[in-house]
Order: sequence, then structure tokens, then C-alpha cells
Amino acid sequence: MTVWDRPEPPTRPVPLDRERIVAAAIALADEGGLEAVSLRKVAARLEAGPMRLYGYISAKEELFDLMVDEVNAEILPEEQPGDWREALRTLAHRTRRAALRHEWLADLLGGRPSLGPNGLAVDETTLSALDGLADIDTVMRAVETVSAYFTGAIRREIANLRAERATGLSKRDWQRASGPYVTRMLATGRYPALAKAVYDGTEVDAEESFATGLDWVLDAVAAQLTRPPA
Repeated sequence: MTVWDRPEPPTRPVPLDRERIVAAAIALADEGGLEAVSLRKVAARLEAGPMRLYGYISAKEELFDLMVDEVNAEILPEEQPGDWREALRTLAHRTRRAALRHEWLADLLGGRPSLGPNGLAVDETTLSALDGLADIDTVMRAVETVSAYFTGAIRREIANLRAERATGLSKRDWQRASGPYVTRMLATGRYPALAKAVYDGTEVDAEESFATGLDWVLDAVAAQLTRPPA
């Protein structure tokens, strides 16, 4: 029986339900990451005995599933955009914004599909945006390609934010600290392509980089959707 099928036990002293348990777990994860979440810590946050939680959740992995599904409610758009590109763009940007609010989400993106009601609704919204534009295999590869892009981009952005906190150095501070070494290495002439990127490239912020890369991926998907069947 999955966590989605299992009925909740009857209410007892210190009223509990999955909604309260999940809210407490998300609060802990927002404060300290997934490593800060355990059934014992969630129970303490709710002022309940740890064994009480096992009537609702049998393992921490189930708790993570419930947490992801709760955040999927934030990702799900209020209305389905009419254009498939706008639909996929909206879902990608809403996923990024959710991950910036809940950084731990980045650690759980890209795994097995979320089977909760909100996760299934996100999948339905994604697939229905492409319905009828190509055969189902092409649609599935298109969805996987877009998902792979924004999952990787979000994980990279969150990793940079974590590095800033861990080192106490902003991106600009880190560049200044690393600058003399990088300058010496580039001066050897062994890295001409990298030197061109460092000295001639235009630096953009994370949001602009995400949006540009996403548009390029959507352009590639569009080319596949308009190809005549073999």
C-alpha cells in the first residue's frame, strides 16, 4: 500500500494529520535542508511522540514524497496556457521559483515521478500542453528534454547559492579571490577558448541564463514537433 492509499488513523490527543506533519517537515527542510528532516524531529516540532507519526508515515522516504507533492501544488499553474511553449515555459519557471523558496527540492528533482495528486496534475498539465502535436513517443522525449534542462539548471543555481553560504563569499568575492590564479593560468596560452570566454563573454544573472537556455531548448523541441513523420 502506498502512502497515497493508506488511510489516516483516527485523531487522538495532540491532534495530528498528514497536512500538519508535512507542513512541519517542510519548515524543517526550509531551515536546514533534507538532513534536518527526520520523523523524530518532525514529532518534536509538533510536540508529539515519534511513534505517533508511524500511523501516518512508515518511512522518511514517504515523508519526502509528501513534501514534494505539497510543493508541486505551488508549481501547478492556476490556468493552462493555450500555447504549448508558454505552458512548458511557465512550468519550468514555476519549478525554479519553488526550488528557490525550498532549496531542498533541488535534491529531489529528476528522480522517480511524483505520484501524489499534485504531482500527477503537473504531469497532466505538461502532457496535455503537447497533446496532438506529435506521436506520444515524441511528446515524451520532448517533456524529458525540457525537464532535464531545467532540473540541471536549477541544481546548478542552488549549488552556487549553497557554496556562497558555505564559504561566506559571494560570486563576485570568489571571482576576486580566484582572479590572480586564473589570470596566471590563462597567461600560459594553454587555454585560449577559456580565455576568450573569461575576457570577452558577457556575464548574465541566473534568471536570464535560465530563461535563455530554456528558450533554446524549446526551439529544439519545436523543430522536432514540426518534423514530418518518417
